[in-house]
Amino acid sequence: MSAAWIPALSLGVCLLLLPGPAGSEGAAPIAITCFTRGLDIRKEKADVLCPGGCPLDEFSVYGNIVYASVSSICGAAVHRGVISNSGGPVRVYSLPGRENYSSVDANGIQSQMLSRWSASFTVTKGKSSTQEATGQAVSTANPPTGKRLKKTPEKKTGNKGKNQDLHLGRQHFPSLLLRLLTRGLVWLFADCKADIAFLIDGSFNIGQRRFNLQKNFVGKVALMLGIGTEGPHVGLVQASEHPKIEFYLKNFTSAKDVLFAIKEVGFRGGNSNTGKALKHTAQKFFTVDAGVRKGIPKVVVVFIDGWPSDDIEEAGIVAREFGVNVFIVSVAKPIPEELGMVQDVTFVDKAVCRNNGFFSYHMPNWFGTTKYVKPLVQKLCTHEQMMCSKTCYNSVNIAFLIDGSSSVGDSNFRLMLEFVSNIAKTFEISDIGAKIAAVQFTYDQRTEFSFTDYSTKEDVLAVIRNIRYMSGGTATGDAISFTVRNVFGLIRESPNKNFLVIVTDGQSYDDVQGPAAAAHDAGITIFSVGVAWAPLDDLKDMASKPKESHAFFTREFTGLEPIVSDVIRGICRDFLESQQ
Repeated sequence: MSAAWIPALSLGVCLLLLPGPAGSEGAAPIAITCFTRGLDIRKEKADVLCPGGCPLDEFSVYGNIVYASVSSICGAAVHRGVISNSGGPVRVYSLPGRENYSSVDANGIQSQMLSRWSASFTVTKGKSSTQEATGQAVSTANPPTGKRLKKTPEKKTGNKGKNQDLHLGRQHFPSLLLRLLTRGLVWLFADCKADIAFLIDGSFNIGQRRFNLQKNFVGKVALMLGIGTEGPHVGLVQASEHPKIEFYLKNFTSAKDVLFAIKEVGFRGGNSNTGKALKHTAQKFFTVDAGVRKGIPKVVVVFIDGWPSDDIEEAGIVAREFGVNVFIVSVAKPIPEELGMVQDVTFVDKAVCRNNGFFSYHMPNWFGTTKYVKPLVQKLCTHEQMMCSKTCYNSVNIAFLIDGSSSVGDSNFRLMLEFVSNIAKTFEISDIGAKIAAVQFTYDQRTEFSFTDYSTKEDVLAVIRNIRYMSGGTATGDAISFTVRNVFGLIRESPNKNFLVIVTDGQSYDDVQGPAAAAHDAGITIFSVGVAWAPLDDLKDMASKPKESHAFFTREFTGLEPIVSDVIRGICRDFLESQQ
């Protein structure tokens, strides 16, 4: 999949450009911030003044000696050794773009690789000046002790509190949008489409400080995804003592709104019941009413700081059954003293969508996480890897073989139809999803409807309710052969996995073992459900292996209802195993 990276300007956000006569020899250097980028300087040559105390691990620097213009000027200057972290004057020279920018570790900064960028710059030692560096507007660095910030007049408004949001150095929780704009983190993955739930850790295990750092990282990922009406949609769930859906997919469709929504999320505390929260997210978050879109991969990104305090393996199974691709982002693995508290040290492998390395991601801590944003976004936007989007609910063909013999009776036949309906309505029936068919049998067979007759759940359930009771003898073997030939035989090219559910109340007058074996050889998984006088030997002869999980029996027709969930779970289990 080709990645088309588009600059932040496509978001329609106004970037902060640097004022003043930057290129003139007689002019004083322009005081810039820690995260002002080369592309913010629109001169061939400019003298700037970098502040001191910038956080080295938060610089975005691409290249060595020649830097991509998306790089921080001050970060590049420290990287090249032009200035130290105490700041100072820097001269910036604009250069043409390059095909490749190398990654080099120098002077406490690890620059990053970048392929192809439209403009570059390099830096040299600038001229001295008594002008102080400013920490306002787009800086989050603390100014050096003893220095006074140069003030810029503010436009007075009637909403003073909100106006302060533009002055990031003054806020306890700075405006992530503007910070990321100035660091060059705002990109769009042009053809990225996904419905994503961020499941963050809100337990006492992470604490308030790391919780805020976690929110910052989630904001960076959300921003780089390029959230939009036609692009990725995101929501947020907090795992703690009890999971809480903070906002749904449908609530926000712009990056700015998502970032401010993340900002407002409060720390809940309690145990990190990640399994409970993951299961809740899979079942309650990804619904049509909550904004999930048809045909778009469903993804949950689970952040785990240390270890989960409950079992997440079952939650991972539930998520896969619902077509949710589970990513685990683990941060700060448990220390040796804590390992005794971990229920299962292999919890990551058991919770992810697939244990192939693609769906797990590790960061050593919550500091300097900027370099982890782009690789994670690339994973989330790689549609062809979202294998768990195909599920037992939307990727199976299920045919029901219903006993219509005279021993059943009309009222019990209705209970059998209700059993069939309760299984069928669980699946996502559509022209591109699950398919349902039904055959009634006595000595003869009648196709009630085939896989291609109905493509909506409503139509399928309606036709099941209206099936007329035949009455007659019992020839289950012939009915199996008829169904394989006349029902499954019509969809040989279907990518869905094939299942046959047989419901019978008595012994067959013909052989069932041979026809069932032929069905198994044709790739059809059989579940046999017996009622009343149905012999257990016949049920086992028809059922797929392992027999004990594919054959069911109940004395009364009213006992069919509890078997519904067993058959559904069995279909999903077999589907998942076939996908491994």
